[in-house]
Amino acid sequence: MAIHFLQSKAARTLSLAEVFRMTEAEAETAFRKIRWTDTQGEPVCPECGGLDAYEYRRPTGLLRLRCKACGKNYSLTSGTLFASHKAPIRVYLAAIAVYTNEVKGKNALALSRDLGMSHKACWVMLHKLREAMAAEFKGRKIGGEKKVAEVDGAYFGGYTRPSNLAENRKDRRKLANQSGKRQSLVIIRERNGDSIPQVFKSEGAALSWIKSRVAKGTVVNADESGAWNDLASKYEMARINHQEAYATDEACTNWAESYFSRIRRGEIGHHHHISGTYLLRYAQESAWREDQRRVDNGAQVRRVTQLALTSKPSVDFSGYYQRHLKAA
Repeated sequence: MAIHFLQSKAARTLSLAEVFRMTEAEAETAFRKIRWTDTQGEPVCPECGGLDAYEYRRPTGLLRLRCKACGKNYSLTSGTLFASHKAPIRVYLAAIAVYTNEVKGKNALALSRDLGMSHKACWVMLHKLREAMAAEFKGRKIGGEKKVAEVDGAYFGGYTRPSNLAENRKDRRKLANQSGKRQSLVIIRERNGDSIPQVFKSEGAALSWIKSRVAKGTVVNADESGAWNDLASKYEMARINHQEAYATDEACTNWAESYFSRIRRGEIGHHHHISGTYLLRYAQESAWREDQRRVDNGAQVRRVTQLALTSKPSVDFSGYYQRHLKAA
């Protein structure tokens, strides 16, 4: 009997033991090769593009580079998501490996214990990695002629705690008794292909976005929700009524449901709470993990590192501890 890919040796191409045994020089070499692939790891000045640089180290041991052409000082992470890093490079590489190896997510408190860093530093680092993953979804369109895509939505947040005494409890189904913080997470998943998540106030508000991201000729599978009815004007639709069945030969949304299963279990088992402000980032992380589920862990670590080192400084967390430096 064939074993699942995740249980096979092919899925394990990088171990944490290998990462933790790395010296700082080896970790720096790994970062060089991932960031500057065109020059085989030789540094390129982010200011003028110069290829010649002096190397020196600060008293803390952190590597710095000085361009011979323009005299600008920079590091392996200047101009990237990890700009102005304080910890050694091998710590960042270890953090990416630990984070990527998790199936449904990694919470900052657990990572702080793994790496011996503060919870705040790990919390910001994880959000930067989610921001790196988000780069994969920019401009992505899915589907095509006779390809099948599934559309579904689920609500997150806005929980209203019931009163202790039964006589004081209110009907939480009524809009007047809700917190107003509930958001709809909508996912589009191409079967055997890519995913795209987005957050809206309601499922109905996602229609124009879905039409902009799903190519013409795609067969769209959706459940019985009336929010998806208008999609029939542009796509061939296959509908499944979940009150009658979870799936039929004609239609199912099991790929979308598996995505929601991952993010729900991550929320309950790892994060315990996902702030509405950052719901999209967690949604993009779960979608990325779903899309990469058949990719070995070594390739996943390299891809996340590459995304982080080819992204500009964080939009959300630039100068997080120095609010006046926060990016616009």
